[in-house]
Amino acid sequence: MEIRIGIQNVAREVVLDSELSNAEVNELVAKAIADGTVLALKDPKGREVLVPSAGIAYVEVGPEEVRRVGFAQ
Repeated sequence: MEIRIGIQNVAREVVLDSELSNAEVNELVAKAIADGTVLALKDPKGREVLVPSAGIAYVEVGPEEVRRVGFAQ
């Protein structure tokens, strides 16, 4: 799934793919904002993105993708 994070006073978004579920991402974001800590997310390739929660303007969590196998009609 794709996650987009808007940063205050920055024109570009931080975009990354994640294997986490929507609920897991929501929980991590809520905890980081409530505690005033850093939001840490990791993509499937091992790249880690750290965003200070004070600078988060918004977080957009895309739908979970279902992997299809075979040929679809």
